[in-house]
Amino acid sequence: MKEFIPADFEKKWQEVWEKKEIYKCSNESDKPNYYALVMFPYPSGTLHVGHVKNYVIGDVIARYKRLKGFNVLHPMGFDAFGLPAENAAIEKSVPPEKWTHKNIDIIVSQLKMLSISYDWSRRIQTCTPDYYKWTQYLFLKFYEKGLAYKKEAAVNWCPKCNTVLANEQVVDGDCERCGTQVELKQLEQWFFKITDYAERLLTDLDKLDEWPEHVKTMQRNWIGKSKGAQVGFEIAGKDMKIDVYTTRPDTLWGVTFMALAPESPLLDELTHPEKVDEVKQFKEKVTKEDRFLRTSEEYEKEGVFLGTYAINPVNGEKIPIYVANYILMEYGTGAIMAVPAHDTRDFEFAKKYNIPIRVVIDNEDESLLGQELKAPYIQPGVMVNSGPFSGMKSAQALPKVIEWVKDNGMGEGSTQYKLRDWLISRQRYWGAPIPIVYCEKCGMVPVNEEDLPVKLPLDVKFDPSGKSPLTSDERFLNTTCPKCSGPARREVDTMDTFVDSSWYYLRFINPRMEDKPFSTEDVNKWLPVNQYIGGVEHAILHLLYSRFVTKVLYDLDMVGFEEPFKNLFTQGMIYKDGHKMSKSKGNVVSPEKMIADYGADTLRMYTLFMGPPEKDTEWNDKGIEGVYRFLKRVWSSAMTIIPHLEDSTEGGILAKPEKDLRRKLHQMIEKITKDIELDFHFNTAISGMMELTNELHDYTTNIAREKWNKPLLREVLEKLLILISPFAPHMAEELWHELGNETLIVEQTWPEVDRAALKVDEVQIVVQVNGKIRDKFMISAGLSKEETEKVAFERERIADLTKDKTIKKVIVVPNKIVNIVAV
Repeated sequence: MKEFIPADFEKKWQEVWEKKEIYKCSNESDKPNYYALVMFPYPSGTLHVGHVKNYVIGDVIARYKRLKGFNVLHPMGFDAFGLPAENAAIEKSVPPEKWTHKNIDIIVSQLKMLSISYDWSRRIQTCTPDYYKWTQYLFLKFYEKGLAYKKEAAVNWCPKCNTVLANEQVVDGDCERCGTQVELKQLEQWFFKITDYAERLLTDLDKLDEWPEHVKTMQRNWIGKSKGAQVGFEIAGKDMKIDVYTTRPDTLWGVTFMALAPESPLLDELTHPEKVDEVKQFKEKVTKEDRFLRTSEEYEKEGVFLGTYAINPVNGEKIPIYVANYILMEYGTGAIMAVPAHDTRDFEFAKKYNIPIRVVIDNEDESLLGQELKAPYIQPGVMVNSGPFSGMKSAQALPKVIEWVKDNGMGEGSTQYKLRDWLISRQRYWGAPIPIVYCEKCGMVPVNEEDLPVKLPLDVKFDPSGKSPLTSDERFLNTTCPKCSGPARREVDTMDTFVDSSWYYLRFINPRMEDKPFSTEDVNKWLPVNQYIGGVEHAILHLLYSRFVTKVLYDLDMVGFEEPFKNLFTQGMIYKDGHKMSKSKGNVVSPEKMIADYGADTLRMYTLFMGPPEKDTEWNDKGIEGVYRFLKRVWSSAMTIIPHLEDSTEGGILAKPEKDLRRKLHQMIEKITKDIELDFHFNTAISGMMELTNELHDYTTNIAREKWNKPLLREVLEKLLILISPFAPHMAEELWHELGNETLIVEQTWPEVDRAALKVDEVQIVVQVNGKIRDKFMISAGLSKEETEKVAFERERIADLTKDKTIKKVIVVPNKIVNIVAV
């Protein structure tokens, strides 16, 4: 018997499939299209088995859909721009391009070892000019539509490196590179106006029926729609007003101070000269704090009085203005009206700095008036100390307060969103250059489309400080103005890598197209993506940005759909020793080692057998050994059967053992099909394969070889191999050819269920007497209630139990149970 040695056949079939271009997909096909896409990776290094799970899920779906008769598009590319490549250039003197492509080559070889059935002819890399040319083109389209603009924004600034740092590059308030204390600085930055699409992004979530509800909830919360009022607070002694948005205008009479975010550009103007040093020190201190952690209710509230006052418009009171660590510039105007009696964070701040706390919403059941508050009252109640609205219930008063504020010229009703415009500019080198130039005569001018791409220079020198080499590369900087042909300077910011990944799923349709990013006709045939797969960590940014870009392209008549992904599946992580796999923890499991020890098929199948694919699971070495033993058992059963199928003749009438085996085959076809189609229950699908394999083994063991029904065994074995092939394609292909087939198993058709085979000749009947099981017996399937009852009472044990008793009730469920009540 031929031994089960995966290394003997896995590479062979990989070469055959690649040579025959089995997975190459055409945009012109008579078959129905199916687009299966896994989020493309950032090539920061090699893959570990935690990554493998993601790609195997996508591959099983793609292979299954091909067997079901679909024209399957299953592409792969690389999100190849980004900071790690730049860090490698600085730390290891390796050019980002070289470092990136080296990592891509490694990952491609790993994916090919696993036989992930990608159409490699459609491979894209976001760092190549033939891709980022079209990223720049889309930027220009956004700019033309008024959706790309430049404005000042607060950034983390390292004064020594002379560069902007991402939040992740700030460690305990210091630059991770040089250790210098980071400052908050206002710089001009490029933005995409995603806020123009906030309402559509929110309401269209209701159309995404095949998205996980928790992902939609995360996006709803991120967009953060709320209704309230925009109220103007004049500044005492200054000719200026600060607009504050509040969802609780019913608490305006309880405002006792105003607070600004440390990043607010208003701070300089509002800080009294005597307070400048104190405010500066506070801002430096806040820089060291996590800007989102500091807004949590648990974090200590701190601030500094600016020495200036605002006027509460509803009662004319002067209220102090503070800068506070719990206010974020990202939300609203970066200024809040503080109502300490009715807000937890305002309450803590007011307590700390001895600011008055005034109750304006009273508890109807137990009045809060005349007593010191131990905690803020945040529930609805009755308005008090609130001018003309005192005595009204707060919930009913809300719209009336908004109307009153508007009528009195203090503000107006407003709907706002937490969602901020998308900051897309990065002061980094390894990214897509922003196609804008600056001319002394014409000002800011977009690059002409015919002059794209604005190429990233590759032969640059990196400053150890981390400053982008684009800022000093005169060859890149110096250009001519597209309008007047005079001298101009290029924009030195590059685009956020999320811009690259916000449209890549469209480029896969026409990856080699040279005159436009994609064909509208072709993308409308393929999209929305039928099945998108990736980690839940991308639930907000990548998925939200992709939805936004698609809607803009729809408005530009470039695509005929408003949502990019029809179905979304978020897979769970694989943990080792209780932790997420990482090199720093030393708990990474190498796919190369697993393939060397057990074969690619075993690794593929084990990653899906560990548990439901949407759940986090723990890697177990014994578990992969169990899957290896299962595949070896399939191999052994096949090799035992195959030599005896050559002289097979018609099987004739099936006896009971053959009927049972064929029934099990079609039961498992039905089960495995449902497991794959519904919720991707791959682990239970594999269990079904194991069950069928055991039944096949039992048949060949218990039935004398000369009595084997050979046509039936061929049917069972061939269909079992097709069922297994999406999970373990190499072994399935090898055994398929051992059976004498000349075609490829990957080109076969998924087996259909024979409903007739599911019918049973006999069924087991359970007999209960007074609620207790007293007997079981086999009868012909389909007997009537009367016939089933008659057989039950004829059973010796039941006759004895009911002798001399009155039968009160008999309930018969045909083919299942007889329930007798006797007294």
